Amino acid sequence: MKALLFIISACFVANSGYAQLVPAKLFNNHMVLQRNQPIPVWGTAAKNAKVSVSLNGSATTAVADATGHWKVTLAPMKEGGPYMMRIASGKQSLIYTDVMLGEVWLCSGQSNMEFHLRDAYGYKAERKLAASVAVREFDVPRKVSLTPQTELTGGEWRLATNATVGDFSAVGYFFARRLAENLHVTVGLVNSSWGGTEAEDWISKDAMLASPELSAAVPGLPVNDKQLAARANNKLKRWAFRNGEVMNYSLADLAAKPAAFFDTWQQGYMPSSWEWVGRLYSYRGQGFMQRSIVLDSTYATENSSISLGNSAANTTVYLNGVRLDKGDNSTTFKLPAGSFTGGSNSLLIYMGPQKDTSRFDIGLSGPAQDMYVRFNDTTITLADSKWRVMPDLSKPYHFDFLPNNNASSLYNSMINPVVPYGIAGVIWYQGESNADRAYQYRSVFPLLLSNWREKWAKPFPFLFVQLSSFGGSQNSNIGSNWAELREAQNNTLNLPNTGTAISIDAGDANNIHPRDKATVGYRLAASAFNVVYHLPGFAESPQFVSTEFSNGYALVNLSHTENGLMVKDKYGYVKGFELAGADHKFYYAQAVITGNQVKVWCPAVQNPIAARYAWTDAPLDANLFNTQGMPVSPFRTDDWPGISAGKKFE
Repeated sequence: MKALLFIISACFVANSGYAQLVPAKLFNNHMVLQRNQPIPVWGTAAKNAKVSVSLNGSATTAVADATGHWKVTLAPMKEGGPYMMRIASGKQSLIYTDVMLGEVWLCSGQSNMEFHLRDAYGYKAERKLAASVAVREFDVPRKVSLTPQTELTGGEWRLATNATVGDFSAVGYFFARRLAENLHVTVGLVNSSWGGTEAEDWISKDAMLASPELSAAVPGLPVNDKQLAARANNKLKRWAFRNGEVMNYSLADLAAKPAAFFDTWQQGYMPSSWEWVGRLYSYRGQGFMQRSIVLDSTYATENSSISLGNSAANTTVYLNGVRLDKGDNSTTFKLPAGSFTGGSNSLLIYMGPQKDTSRFDIGLSGPAQDMYVRFNDTTITLADSKWRVMPDLSKPYHFDFLPNNNASSLYNSMINPVVPYGIAGVIWYQGESNADRAYQYRSVFPLLLSNWREKWAKPFPFLFVQLSSFGGSQNSNIGSNWAELREAQNNTLNLPNTGTAISIDAGDANNIHPRDKATVGYRLAASAFNVVYHLPGFAESPQFVSTEFSNGYALVNLSHTENGLMVKDKYGYVKGFELAGADHKFYYAQAVITGNQVKVWCPAVQNPIAARYAWTDAPLDANLFNTQGMPVSPFRTDDWPGISAGKKFE
């Protein structure tokens, strides 16, 4: 009967001569509303029309303004349901069913928050249980906008079922499931995330203008599509040609060039999409890739093979001026003796038009182990940052405008329309795309948090995932953007009502999207139980507190070690520490647990003045935990300039 009423009312509205009564897209069947808080409900109707909203015995009214916008606020209600919400204006009436009062969390960030449950470890088991889990999700449609929007383009609340749960945010789902089990309420997720996005995409322009760190960039931001195109084109040319003369290259000419010719081209990491190579973001065209391979003369007499993974583009491949393919999509080649020479060899790839025009990610993709040059007894990886990249601007090209083309574009379209929906707080997983500006993230991340709290007019809890492990295992003498980004994230814990989930032990050095999302979601939930719900029995990761240097060693003090520390290593050795003296040169160090502290020393550093732990992109060997199983957060005791210092948002 309720469904019939909804259909009848919807048909009436569609055929009436009046301005349509349209609640915000967040209000529909199966919605979850935040318990124990005032409940805002809003939308549009005829100007000056009276609108009434009723739910669970509570009702209130509002009058639409001259533009037709209206908003009511229902009194706080405790958890419960299912209820029916009725929204009416004049003869128009909408009825939404299966409405629950529970906990609502906004999930935001980039691809590791967007990452679907179907791609995570444990999906098959979760799919079987989904119907019994009190979790629902509203997926905010992905859209960019140069101006703040008041309404989403679509979206609906979905119950967790075996047919739908695979599309839920994996981190969000595991977080919500743990909350639902322990709080005994329905948990609603508002998933507003987009892969590859920078934090600046999610900050409002007015907040950026008020920021000493970002205000200088705002006047130059494009305000229309024409300006966007011109800006993207100028950035591309400046990057590709290092502010020099724009060149058009011939494939035949380049194939004959020695390897040293390409040293002036910009570097790029493979396997990857061109989306993530310098200023090639949103570039839709063709181009060249080159990789130098240095060998001794003994390899000239051996047979060999080259594997380049996968590519969505039509590839043409040359080795030392000899074409290896016929322009098809093959990226694996068997080569006779003599194909390579002693010294520098030049592997050149032309990325031509794509066969599948629905794709935009040209480049070399697939597992890193599928990119190599192989001889009888030697394999040389091609999965590294030694590639050189150059767009071919002599061919037609354009830009598909995506979030990172302009700041605030996702705040405008994917956050502003959600304000002021009632939420318990925010969980955030982002930072990979800001790692090259990690030092600036110290200001950018707190700005985002404060910006959202200001828009909601409430200091809601903000919980975030510290970057996981991905990439190489550098030492502190080389430096690490990702370590500096983690430090910037941790600085935000100085703000009230914040918490974090440390995930370095749940990462994958070869995959920026690790599949272990359960560990991450459960640790976010543990943070929520401590910071928000104040439930006993949930552990948090130890954080650096202080260090004492004396007698040639460092004594490190950590928080959340009341029950002691332990080493996850069958030999009991603590790994991951480095020490440096007055020369600022770091050496790997030995360490032992002494009670609730860690004693660190190194024979090469007689008088240490700085200690670092897990200070690398992928600290997979870091093995210090508290006895409750939570990993110690990466840290450093010094404040010496890092490799990201001075790099700014443009």
